[in-house]
Amino acid sequence: MTKKREIGTKGENEAVNFLLANGYNVVHRNFRFGRGEIDIIAQNDKVLVFIEVKTRNNSDFGYPEDFVSESQQERIHLAAEEYIVKSSWQGDIRFDVIAILNDKDEHQLDHFEDAF
Repeated sequence: MTKKREIGTKGENEAVNFLLANGYNVVHRNFRFGRGEIDIIAQNDKVLVFIEVKTRNNSDFGYPEDFVSESQQERIHLAAEEYIVKSSWQGDIRFDVIAILNDKDEHQLDHFEDAF
């Protein structure tokens, strides 16, 4: 596993633990469709939440949440549409970002609801 993938997997695991501790039910991880991938799909009450996790070891080039590009958002939306069809979901949906910063001086996890 590459260092980048290792950091990403560690961040996704931390995000799952955070979500579970906050009452979410994780229903799928790493859902892929075409060129898109959704890191975590979770349910919170009656809302299906598609979550992108961004993890960085430092903020030298910006904060993790700044790295969700418009093209990535489009790919996530397309993958979400596919998941909704396959699962026959009929309720509300939301797109969130969980940003994790593991800087040598600080550890920070931020959950941005309805991020895009």
